[in-house]
Amino acid sequence: MPKVLISDKLSPAAVQIFKDRGIEVDVKTGLDKDELIKIIGDYDGLAIRSNTKVTPAVIEAAKKLKVVGRAGIGVDNVDLPAATAKGVIVMNTPFGNSITTAEHAIAMMFALARDIPQANASTHAGKWEKSKFMGVEVTAKTLGIIGCGNIGSIVAERGIGLKMKVIAFDPFLTVERAADLGVEKVELDDLLARADFITLHTPMTPQTKNILNAANLAKTKKGVRIINCARGGLIVEADLKAAIESGHVAGAALDVFEEEPAKTNILFGMEQIIATPHLGASTNEAQENVALQVAEQMSDYLLTGAITNSVNVPSISAEEAPKLTPFAELAQQLGSFAGQLTEEGITEVTLEYEGDVANMNTRVLTNAALTGLLKPQLEDVNTVSAPVIAKERGIQVSEVKREQRGAYETYIRLVVKTSARERSVAGTVFSDGKPRLIQIKGVNMEAALGHHMLYVTNQDKPGFIGALGSILGKASINIANFNLGREAAGGDAICLIEVDGNMPEAVLKEIQALPHVVQAKALTF
Repeated sequence: MPKVLISDKLSPAAVQIFKDRGIEVDVKTGLDKDELIKIIGDYDGLAIRSNTKVTPAVIEAAKKLKVVGRAGIGVDNVDLPAATAKGVIVMNTPFGNSITTAEHAIAMMFALARDIPQANASTHAGKWEKSKFMGVEVTAKTLGIIGCGNIGSIVAERGIGLKMKVIAFDPFLTVERAADLGVEKVELDDLLARADFITLHTPMTPQTKNILNAANLAKTKKGVRIINCARGGLIVEADLKAAIESGHVAGAALDVFEEEPAKTNILFGMEQIIATPHLGASTNEAQENVALQVAEQMSDYLLTGAITNSVNVPSISAEEAPKLTPFAELAQQLGSFAGQLTEEGITEVTLEYEGDVANMNTRVLTNAALTGLLKPQLEDVNTVSAPVIAKERGIQVSEVKREQRGAYETYIRLVVKTSARERSVAGTVFSDGKPRLIQIKGVNMEAALGHHMLYVTNQDKPGFIGALGSILGKASINIANFNLGREAAGGDAICLIEVDGNMPEAVLKEIQALPHVVQAKALTF
Protein backbone atom coordinates (compact mmCIF):
# COMPACT_ATOMS: atom_id res chain seq x y z
CA MET A 1 0.00 0.00 0.00
CA PRO A 2 1.45 3.44 -0.95
CA LYS A 3 2.04 5.85 1.90
CA VAL A 4 1.65 9.64 1.69
CA LEU A 5 2.78 12.38 4.06
CA ILE A 6 0.78 15.62 4.20
CA SER A 7 3.16 18.18 5.71
CA ASP A 8 1.10 21.36 5.21
CA LYS A 9 -2.51 22.00 6.14
CA LEU A 10 -4.91 20.46 3.60
CA SER A 11 -8.67 20.03 3.64
CA PRO A 12 -9.92 16.95 5.53
CA ALA A 13 -11.68 16.02 2.30
CA ALA A 14 -8.29 15.63 0.62
CA VAL A 15 -7.16 13.30 3.40
CA GLN A 16 -10.32 11.26 2.85
CA ILE A 17 -9.62 10.96 -0.88
CA PHE A 18 -6.31 9.25 -0.15
CA LYS A 19 -7.98 6.90 2.35
CA ASP A 20 -10.87 6.08 0.02
CA ARG A 21 -8.39 5.18 -2.73
CA GLY A 22 -6.62 2.74 -0.37
CA ILE A 23 -3.59 4.92 0.32
CA GLU A 24 -2.17 5.19 3.83
CA VAL A 25 -1.83 8.85 4.84
CA ASP A 26 -0.18 10.70 7.73
CA VAL A 27 -0.81 14.37 8.49
CA LYS A 28 2.18 15.99 10.20
CA THR A 29 2.25 19.76 9.78
CA GLY A 30 4.74 22.28 11.17
CA LEU A 31 7.78 20.05 10.71
CA ASP A 32 11.17 21.75 10.63
CA LYS A 33 13.69 20.66 7.99
CA ASP A 34 15.47 18.19 10.25
CA GLU A 35 12.22 16.54 11.34
CA LEU A 36 11.10 16.23 7.71
CA ILE A 37 14.42 14.73 6.65
CA LYS A 38 14.22 12.22 9.50
CA ILE A 39 10.83 10.77 8.48
CA ILE A 40 10.54 11.37 4.70
CA GLY A 41 12.25 8.06 3.89
CA ASP A 42 9.08 6.19 4.90
CA TYR A 43 6.82 7.80 2.27
CA ASP A 44 5.98 7.27 -1.41
CA GLY A 45 4.27 10.67 -1.76
CA LEU A 46 4.52 14.13 -0.19
CA ALA A 47 1.60 16.58 -0.35
CA ILE A 48 2.47 20.21 0.38
CA ARG A 49 1.43 23.83 0.05
CA SER A 50 3.99 26.64 0.23
CA ASN A 51 5.37 26.19 3.75
CA THR A 52 7.26 22.92 3.30
CA LYS A 53 10.63 23.33 1.61
CA VAL A 54 11.57 20.31 -0.48
CA THR A 55 15.33 20.86 -0.61
CA PRO A 56 18.02 18.63 -2.14
CA ALA A 57 18.65 17.29 1.37
CA VAL A 58 15.00 16.27 1.68
CA ILE A 59 15.06 14.65 -1.76
CA GLU A 60 18.25 12.76 -0.88
CA ALA A 61 16.70 11.42 2.31
CA ALA A 62 13.47 10.40 0.50
CA LYS A 63 14.54 6.88 -0.49
CA LYS A 64 11.02 5.76 -1.47
CA LEU A 65 9.57 9.07 -2.68
CA LYS A 66 7.89 8.91 -6.08
CA VAL A 67 5.80 12.08 -6.23
CA VAL A 68 5.52 15.52 -4.66
CA GLY A 69 2.11 17.18 -5.02
CA ARG A 70 1.82 20.95 -4.59
CA ALA A 71 -1.69 22.19 -3.79
CA GLY A 72 -1.36 25.40 -5.80
CA ILE A 73 0.50 26.61 -8.86
CA GLY A 74 3.88 27.77 -7.57
CA VAL A 75 6.62 25.18 -6.99
CA ASP A 76 9.37 27.58 -5.93
CA ASN A 77 9.65 25.67 -2.65
CA VAL A 78 10.59 22.46 -4.46
CA ASP A 79 14.08 21.90 -5.88
CA LEU A 80 13.03 20.69 -9.34
CA PRO A 81 16.51 19.69 -10.61
CA ALA A 82 17.09 17.56 -7.50
CA ALA A 83 13.64 15.96 -7.79
CA THR A 84 14.08 15.25 -11.49
CA ALA A 85 17.55 13.77 -10.99
CA LYS A 86 16.13 11.45 -8.32
CA GLY A 87 13.19 10.45 -10.52
CA VAL A 88 10.61 12.18 -8.33
CA ILE A 89 7.63 13.60 -10.19
CA VAL A 90 6.51 17.05 -9.09
CA MET A 91 2.86 17.93 -9.72
CA ASN A 92 0.95 21.17 -9.17
CA THR A 93 -2.66 22.31 -9.62
CA PRO A 94 -2.39 25.20 -12.07
CA PHE A 95 -6.10 25.86 -12.64
CA GLY A 96 -7.61 25.58 -9.15
CA ASN A 97 -7.22 29.26 -8.24
CA SER A 98 -8.47 30.84 -11.45
CA ILE A 99 -11.97 31.95 -10.42
CA THR A 100 -10.80 33.18 -7.03
CA THR A 101 -8.01 35.29 -8.51
CA ALA A 102 -10.29 36.71 -11.20
CA GLU A 103 -12.90 37.66 -8.60
CA HIS A 104 -10.25 39.38 -6.49
CA ALA A 105 -9.27 41.48 -9.51
CA ILE A 106 -12.90 42.52 -10.02
CA ALA A 107 -13.23 43.34 -6.30
CA MET A 108 -10.07 45.45 -6.50
CA MET A 109 -11.48 47.27 -9.52
CA PHE A 110 -14.64 48.22 -7.62
CA ALA A 111 -12.64 49.26 -4.57
CA LEU A 112 -10.47 51.44 -6.79
CA ALA A 113 -13.42 52.98 -8.63
CA ARG A 114 -15.21 53.98 -5.42
CA ASP A 115 -12.32 54.54 -2.94
CA ILE A 116 -13.90 51.96 -0.65
CA PRO A 117 -10.89 51.22 1.63
CA GLN A 118 -10.14 54.93 2.11
CA ALA A 119 -13.80 55.78 2.76
CA ASN A 120 -14.05 52.89 5.22
CA ALA A 121 -11.01 54.07 7.19
CA SER A 122 -12.29 57.66 7.20
CA THR A 123 -15.72 56.67 8.45
CA HIS A 124 -14.30 54.43 11.18
CA ALA A 125 -12.22 57.42 12.29
CA GLY A 126 -15.41 59.35 12.97
CA LYS A 127 -15.20 61.56 9.91
CA TRP A 128 -18.02 62.08 7.44
CA GLU A 129 -16.15 63.02 4.26
CA LYS A 130 -18.86 62.31 1.75
CA SER A 131 -17.69 64.86 -0.79
CA LYS A 132 -14.06 63.69 -0.60
CA PHE A 133 -14.70 60.24 -2.03
CA MET A 134 -16.20 60.99 -5.43
CA GLY A 135 -15.86 57.78 -7.44
CA VAL A 136 -16.49 56.67 -11.00
CA GLU A 137 -18.87 54.12 -12.52
CA VAL A 138 -17.55 51.03 -14.24
CA THR A 139 -20.57 50.74 -16.54
CA ALA A 140 -19.70 51.70 -20.14
CA LYS A 141 -16.03 52.11 -19.23
CA THR A 142 -13.29 50.34 -21.19
CA LEU A 143 -11.56 47.50 -19.37
CA GLY A 144 -8.16 46.65 -20.80
CA ILE A 145 -6.88 43.14 -20.02
CA ILE A 146 -3.19 42.41 -20.48
CA GLY A 147 -3.02 38.62 -20.70
CA CYS A 148 -6.25 36.88 -21.67
CA GLY A 149 -5.53 33.30 -20.69
CA ASN A 150 -7.35 31.24 -18.08
CA ILE A 151 -7.72 33.98 -15.44
CA GLY A 152 -7.89 36.89 -17.88
CA SER A 153 -10.75 35.30 -19.80
CA ILE A 154 -12.77 34.93 -16.58
CA VAL A 155 -12.16 38.61 -15.81
CA ALA A 156 -13.31 39.42 -19.35
CA GLU A 157 -16.58 37.55 -18.84
CA ARG A 158 -17.18 39.38 -15.55
CA GLY A 159 -16.36 42.72 -17.16
CA ILE A 160 -18.83 42.11 -19.98
CA GLY A 161 -21.44 41.22 -17.37
CA LEU A 162 -20.82 44.62 -15.80
CA LYS A 163 -21.63 46.27 -19.17
CA MET A 164 -18.02 47.28 -19.74
CA LYS A 165 -16.30 47.45 -23.11
CA VAL A 166 -13.56 44.81 -22.84
CA ILE A 167 -10.38 44.93 -24.92
CA ALA A 168 -7.46 42.53 -24.57
CA PHE A 169 -3.78 42.38 -25.47
CA ASP A 170 -2.35 38.87 -25.65
CA PRO A 171 -0.05 37.64 -28.44
CA PHE A 172 -1.52 34.14 -28.05
CA LEU A 173 -5.15 35.26 -28.20
CA THR A 174 -6.63 34.46 -31.60
CA VAL A 175 -9.30 36.58 -33.23
CA GLU A 176 -11.66 33.59 -33.08
CA ARG A 177 -11.09 33.06 -29.35
CA ALA A 178 -11.54 36.79 -28.74
CA ALA A 179 -14.85 36.67 -30.59
CA ASP A 180 -15.98 33.71 -28.48
CA LEU A 181 -15.21 35.69 -25.33
CA GLY A 182 -16.86 38.83 -26.66
CA VAL A 183 -13.70 40.93 -26.35
CA GLU A 184 -11.80 43.02 -28.87
CA LYS A 185 -8.24 41.85 -29.52
CA VAL A 186 -5.90 44.86 -29.71
CA GLU A 187 -2.21 45.71 -29.69
CA LEU A 188 -0.63 46.95 -26.45
CA ASP A 189 -0.35 50.60 -27.49
CA ASP A 190 -4.02 50.63 -28.48
CA LEU A 191 -5.03 49.14 -25.13
CA LEU A 192 -2.94 51.66 -23.21
CA ALA A 193 -4.48 54.57 -25.09
CA ARG A 194 -8.11 53.45 -24.72
CA ALA A 195 -8.53 51.70 -21.37
CA ASP A 196 -10.14 53.38 -18.35
CA PHE A 197 -9.13 50.39 -16.21
CA ILE A 198 -6.13 48.17 -16.94
CA THR A 199 -5.84 44.77 -15.26
CA LEU A 200 -2.84 42.46 -15.62
CA HIS A 201 -3.19 38.69 -15.92
CA THR A 202 0.03 37.58 -17.57
CA PRO A 203 2.88 35.48 -16.20
CA MET A 204 6.32 36.96 -15.66
CA THR A 205 8.43 36.42 -18.78
CA PRO A 206 11.20 38.46 -20.42
CA GLN A 207 8.49 39.92 -22.68
CA THR A 208 6.17 40.97 -19.85
CA LYS A 209 8.60 42.00 -17.11
CA ASN A 210 8.19 45.76 -16.44
CA ILE A 211 5.48 45.94 -19.12
CA LEU A 212 4.01 48.95 -17.31
CA ASN A 213 7.06 51.20 -17.18
CA ALA A 214 7.37 54.96 -17.52
CA ALA A 215 7.19 54.85 -21.32
CA ASN A 216 4.05 52.72 -21.42
CA LEU A 217 2.37 54.51 -18.51
CA ALA A 218 2.81 57.74 -20.48
CA LYS A 219 0.78 56.19 -23.32
CA THR A 220 -2.22 55.55 -21.07
CA LYS A 221 -5.34 57.67 -20.87
CA LYS A 222 -5.16 60.39 -18.21
CA GLY A 223 -7.05 59.18 -15.14
CA VAL A 224 -6.50 55.48 -15.84
CA ARG A 225 -6.82 53.04 -12.94
CA ILE A 226 -4.57 49.97 -12.76
CA ILE A 227 -5.15 46.57 -11.11
CA ASN A 228 -2.46 43.92 -10.66
CA CYS A 229 -3.26 40.53 -9.17
CA ALA A 230 -0.70 38.64 -11.28
CA ARG A 231 3.02 39.29 -10.66
CA GLY A 232 4.71 42.21 -8.93
CA GLY A 233 7.47 42.68 -11.50
CA LEU A 234 5.00 43.50 -14.27
CA ILE A 235 4.90 47.10 -13.02
CA VAL A 236 7.88 49.34 -12.34
CA GLU A 237 6.79 50.59 -8.94
CA ALA A 238 8.88 53.79 -9.03
CA ASP A 239 7.39 54.68 -12.42
CA LEU A 240 3.86 54.03 -11.14
CA LYS A 241 4.51 56.25 -8.13
CA ALA A 242 5.70 59.07 -10.38
CA ALA A 243 2.70 58.68 -12.71
CA ILE A 244 0.30 58.91 -9.75
CA GLU A 245 2.09 61.90 -8.25
CA SER A 246 1.90 63.71 -11.59
CA GLY A 247 -1.87 63.14 -11.70
CA HIS A 248 -1.72 61.08 -14.89
CA VAL A 249 -2.70 57.78 -13.21
CA ALA A 250 -5.69 58.11 -10.89
CA GLY A 251 -4.80 55.13 -8.74
CA ALA A 252 -3.82 51.48 -8.54
CA ALA A 253 -5.00 48.39 -6.68
CA LEU A 254 -2.17 45.93 -6.10
CA ASP A 255 -2.21 42.42 -4.69
CA VAL A 256 1.39 41.66 -5.68
CA PHE A 257 4.70 43.51 -5.35
CA GLU A 258 8.24 43.34 -6.69
CA GLU A 259 9.50 42.07 -3.33
CA GLU A 260 7.32 39.92 -1.09
CA PRO A 261 6.49 39.77 1.70
CA ALA A 262 6.17 43.53 1.22
CA LYS A 263 6.80 44.96 4.68
CA THR A 264 7.93 48.26 3.15
CA ASN A 265 7.31 49.66 -0.32
CA ILE A 266 7.61 53.07 -1.99
CA LEU A 267 3.89 52.92 -2.81
CA PHE A 268 2.76 52.35 0.77
CA GLY A 269 1.13 55.39 2.34
CA MET A 270 -0.14 56.82 -0.95
CA GLU A 271 -3.89 57.43 -0.67
CA GLN A 272 -4.34 56.48 -4.35
CA ILE A 273 -2.96 52.98 -3.72
CA ILE A 274 -5.04 50.03 -2.51
CA ALA A 275 -2.83 47.18 -1.31
CA THR A 276 -3.60 43.60 -0.29
CA PRO A 277 -1.09 40.91 0.80
CA HIS A 278 -1.21 38.53 -2.20
CA LEU A 279 -4.76 37.37 -1.52
CA GLY A 280 -5.60 36.31 -5.08
CA ALA A 281 -5.96 32.62 -4.22
CA SER A 282 -7.13 33.12 -0.64
CA THR A 283 -10.69 31.81 -0.52
CA ASN A 284 -12.03 28.72 1.16
CA GLU A 285 -13.26 27.40 -2.18
CA ALA A 286 -9.91 27.79 -3.94
CA GLN A 287 -7.97 26.18 -1.12
CA GLU A 288 -10.45 23.29 -1.11
CA ASN A 289 -10.23 22.88 -4.89
CA VAL A 290 -6.45 22.66 -5.06
CA ALA A 291 -6.33 20.28 -2.10
CA LEU A 292 -8.81 17.90 -3.69
CA GLN A 293 -7.08 18.11 -7.06
CA VAL A 294 -3.64 17.30 -5.69
CA ALA A 295 -5.01 14.34 -3.72
CA GLU A 296 -6.68 12.92 -6.85
CA GLN A 297 -3.57 13.47 -9.00
CA MET A 298 -1.20 11.87 -6.50
CA SER A 299 -3.54 8.92 -5.97
CA ASP A 300 -3.85 8.34 -9.71
CA TYR A 301 -0.10 8.28 -10.14
CA LEU A 302 0.66 6.07 -7.14
CA LEU A 303 -2.06 3.55 -8.07
CA THR A 304 -2.11 3.59 -11.88
CA GLY A 305 0.96 5.49 -13.05
CA ALA A 306 -1.13 8.25 -14.65
CA ILE A 307 0.68 11.60 -14.61
CA THR A 308 -1.33 14.83 -14.47
CA ASN A 309 0.04 18.39 -14.26
CA SER A 310 3.64 17.32 -13.86
CA VAL A 311 6.08 20.23 -14.03
CA ASN A 312 9.30 18.28 -14.47
CA VAL A 313 8.74 15.15 -16.57
CA PRO A 314 6.69 14.23 -19.65
CA SER A 315 4.37 11.24 -19.72
CA ILE A 316 6.79 8.63 -21.01
CA SER A 317 6.84 4.98 -19.97
CA ALA A 318 10.07 3.27 -18.97
CA GLU A 319 10.04 1.20 -22.19
CA GLU A 320 9.60 4.23 -24.43
CA ALA A 321 12.05 6.58 -22.71
CA PRO A 322 15.41 5.68 -24.35
CA LYS A 323 14.12 6.02 -27.90
CA LEU A 324 11.57 8.78 -27.31
CA THR A 325 13.58 11.20 -25.17
CA PRO A 326 15.84 12.64 -27.94
CA PHE A 327 12.80 13.18 -30.17
CA ALA A 328 10.97 14.90 -27.30
CA GLU A 329 13.99 17.21 -26.97
CA LEU A 330 13.86 17.85 -30.72
CA ALA A 331 10.12 18.59 -30.62
CA GLN A 332 10.55 21.06 -27.76
CA GLN A 333 13.43 22.77 -29.59
CA LEU A 334 11.32 23.10 -32.75
CA GLY A 335 8.50 24.60 -30.68
CA SER A 336 10.82 26.98 -28.86
CA PHE A 337 12.38 28.08 -32.14
CA ALA A 338 8.99 28.89 -33.67
CA GLY A 339 7.63 30.37 -30.43
CA GLN A 340 10.46 32.86 -30.05
CA LEU A 341 9.89 34.07 -33.61
CA THR A 342 6.08 34.27 -33.42
CA GLU A 343 4.57 37.58 -32.32
CA GLU A 344 0.97 37.22 -33.53
CA GLY A 345 -1.82 35.09 -32.10
CA ILE A 346 -1.44 31.43 -33.11
CA THR A 347 -4.46 29.85 -34.78
CA GLU A 348 -3.18 26.43 -35.86
CA VAL A 349 -0.31 24.10 -35.05
CA THR A 350 0.44 21.01 -37.13
CA LEU A 351 3.02 18.37 -36.26
CA GLU A 352 4.12 16.21 -39.20
CA TYR A 353 5.82 12.95 -38.25
CA GLU A 354 7.56 10.99 -41.02
CA GLY A 355 9.37 7.65 -40.84
CA ASP A 356 10.10 5.80 -37.60
CA VAL A 357 9.02 8.68 -35.37
CA ALA A 358 5.47 8.37 -36.73
CA ASN A 359 5.17 5.05 -34.88
CA MET A 360 6.24 6.48 -31.53
CA ASN A 361 4.12 8.04 -28.78
CA THR A 362 3.53 11.22 -30.76
CA ARG A 363 1.19 12.68 -28.13
CA VAL A 364 4.21 13.14 -25.88
CA LEU A 365 6.14 14.72 -28.75
CA THR A 366 3.28 17.05 -29.64
CA ASN A 367 2.98 18.12 -26.00
CA ALA A 368 6.72 18.79 -25.93
CA ALA A 369 6.47 20.91 -29.08
CA LEU A 370 3.53 22.89 -27.64
CA THR A 371 5.49 23.46 -24.42
CA GLY A 372 8.39 24.93 -26.37
CA LEU A 373 6.03 26.98 -28.53
CA LEU A 374 4.09 28.52 -25.63
CA LYS A 375 6.89 28.90 -23.09
CA PRO A 376 8.32 32.18 -24.46
CA GLN A 377 5.05 33.86 -23.47
CA LEU A 378 3.81 31.69 -20.60
CA GLU A 379 5.77 31.13 -17.41
CA ASP A 380 4.16 28.00 -16.03
CA VAL A 381 3.49 25.91 -19.13
CA ASN A 382 4.68 22.29 -19.12
CA THR A 383 4.15 19.15 -21.17
CA VAL A 384 0.92 18.37 -19.34
CA SER A 385 -0.65 21.83 -19.20
CA ALA A 386 0.40 22.90 -22.73
CA PRO A 387 -2.45 21.09 -24.58
CA VAL A 388 -5.01 22.51 -22.12
CA ILE A 389 -3.67 26.03 -22.54
CA ALA A 390 -3.61 25.68 -26.33
CA LYS A 391 -7.24 24.55 -26.32
CA GLU A 392 -8.28 27.41 -24.02
CA ARG A 393 -6.67 29.86 -26.43
CA GLY A 394 -8.47 28.43 -29.43
CA ILE A 395 -5.35 26.95 -31.04
CA GLN A 396 -6.18 24.04 -33.33
CA VAL A 397 -3.58 21.27 -32.90
CA SER A 398 -3.29 18.40 -35.37
CA GLU A 399 -0.89 15.59 -36.20
CA VAL A 400 0.01 14.11 -39.58
CA LYS A 401 1.81 10.75 -39.74
CA ARG A 402 3.29 9.13 -42.81
CA GLU A 403 5.89 6.66 -44.02
CA GLN A 404 9.35 7.82 -45.08
CA ARG A 405 9.37 9.58 -48.41
CA GLY A 406 12.22 12.12 -48.22
CA ALA A 407 15.99 12.06 -47.81
CA TYR A 408 15.85 11.54 -44.06
CA GLU A 409 14.82 8.25 -42.45
CA THR A 410 12.69 10.10 -39.94
CA TYR A 411 11.90 13.71 -39.09
CA ILE A 412 9.45 16.06 -37.38
CA ARG A 413 8.08 19.16 -39.06
CA LEU A 414 6.26 21.86 -37.09
CA VAL A 415 3.92 24.22 -38.94
CA VAL A 416 2.60 27.26 -37.06
CA LYS A 417 -0.17 29.39 -38.54
CA THR A 418 -1.05 32.86 -37.25
CA SER A 419 -3.44 35.52 -38.44
CA ALA A 420 -0.62 36.98 -40.54
CA ARG A 421 1.62 34.15 -41.75
CA GLU A 422 2.64 30.51 -41.74
CA ARG A 423 6.01 29.42 -40.38
CA SER A 424 7.57 25.95 -40.53
CA VAL A 425 10.66 24.33 -39.08
CA ALA A 426 11.80 20.71 -39.33
CA GLY A 427 14.39 18.57 -37.60
CA THR A 428 15.65 15.07 -37.02
CA VAL A 429 17.78 13.12 -34.58
CA PHE A 430 21.10 11.88 -35.92
CA SER A 431 22.83 8.65 -34.93
CA ASP A 432 24.69 10.47 -32.14
CA GLY A 433 21.33 11.09 -30.43
CA LYS A 434 21.56 14.86 -30.94
CA PRO A 435 18.69 16.88 -32.46
CA ARG A 436 19.37 18.89 -35.62
CA LEU A 437 17.36 21.44 -37.58
CA ILE A 438 17.15 20.44 -41.22
CA GLN A 439 14.74 22.99 -42.68
CA ILE A 440 13.49 26.49 -41.83
CA LYS A 441 10.63 28.07 -43.82
CA GLY A 442 11.28 25.59 -46.64
CA VAL A 443 15.00 26.42 -46.79
CA ASN A 444 17.23 23.38 -46.28
CA MET A 445 20.10 23.62 -43.82
CA GLU A 446 21.65 21.50 -41.10
CA ALA A 447 22.15 23.09 -37.68
CA ALA A 448 22.44 22.14 -34.05
CA LEU A 449 20.84 24.57 -31.58
CA GLY A 450 23.23 25.92 -28.96
CA HIS A 451 22.24 27.90 -25.87
CA HIS A 452 22.58 31.30 -27.58
CA MET A 453 21.58 31.66 -31.24
CA LEU A 454 21.25 34.55 -33.68
CA TYR A 455 18.57 34.11 -36.35
CA VAL A 456 18.65 36.41 -39.39
CA THR A 457 16.52 36.36 -42.52
CA ASN A 458 17.61 38.63 -45.35
CA GLN A 459 17.62 39.15 -49.06
CA ASP A 460 20.53 37.25 -50.62
CA LYS A 461 22.87 40.09 -51.59
CA PRO A 462 26.67 40.21 -51.93
CA GLY A 463 28.53 41.62 -48.93
CA PHE A 464 25.84 40.87 -46.36
CA ILE A 465 27.71 38.07 -44.56
CA GLY A 466 30.81 40.24 -44.33
CA ALA A 467 28.85 43.13 -42.84
CA LEU A 468 27.20 40.82 -40.33
CA GLY A 469 30.53 39.28 -39.34
CA SER A 470 32.07 42.73 -38.91
CA ILE A 471 29.35 43.79 -36.46
CA LEU A 472 29.80 40.65 -34.38
CA GLY A 473 33.59 40.96 -34.45
CA LYS A 474 33.52 44.62 -33.46
CA ALA A 475 31.31 43.69 -30.50
CA SER A 476 33.73 40.87 -29.50
CA ILE A 477 31.01 38.25 -29.98
CA ASN A 478 32.55 34.90 -30.81
CA ILE A 479 30.87 32.70 -33.41
CA ALA A 480 30.70 29.06 -32.36
CA ASN A 481 28.77 27.82 -35.41
CA PHE A 482 27.64 29.44 -38.66
CA ASN A 483 24.83 27.96 -40.77
CA LEU A 484 23.54 29.36 -44.06
CA GLY A 485 20.70 28.53 -46.42
CA ARG A 486 18.74 30.20 -49.22
CA GLU A 487 15.81 29.60 -51.53
CA ALA A 488 17.67 30.68 -54.67
CA ALA A 489 20.31 33.17 -55.72
CA GLY A 490 19.07 36.66 -54.90
CA GLY A 491 16.06 35.32 -53.00
CA ASP A 492 15.37 34.87 -49.31
CA ALA A 493 18.32 33.68 -47.23
CA ILE A 494 18.70 32.52 -43.63
CA CYS A 495 21.63 32.74 -41.20
CA LEU A 496 21.50 30.70 -38.01
CA ILE A 497 24.53 31.48 -35.87
CA GLU A 498 25.53 30.02 -32.51
CA VAL A 499 27.35 32.61 -30.41
CA ASP A 500 29.14 32.52 -27.09
CA GLY A 501 27.08 34.48 -24.57
CA ASN A 502 24.09 36.79 -24.64
CA MET A 503 23.46 39.05 -27.62
CA PRO A 504 23.49 42.72 -26.43
CA GLU A 505 20.41 44.67 -27.48
CA ALA A 506 22.51 47.38 -29.10
CA VAL A 507 24.29 44.84 -31.31
CA LEU A 508 21.00 43.24 -32.31
CA LYS A 509 19.59 46.63 -33.30
CA GLU A 510 22.69 47.30 -35.41
CA ILE A 511 22.14 43.98 -37.23
CA GLN A 512 18.45 44.76 -37.72
CA ALA A 513 19.44 48.06 -39.33
CA LEU A 514 21.61 46.40 -41.99
CA PRO A 515 20.35 46.71 -45.58
CA HIS A 516 18.29 43.75 -46.82
CA VAL A 517 17.53 42.38 -43.31
CA VAL A 518 13.96 41.10 -42.98
CA GLN A 519 14.19 39.85 -39.40
CA ALA A 520 16.94 39.46 -36.82
CA LYS A 521 16.36 37.98 -33.40
CA ALA A 522 18.38 36.57 -30.53
CA LEU A 523 17.14 33.14 -29.41
CA THR A 524 17.95 31.08 -26.34
CA PHE A 525 17.55 27.34 -25.81
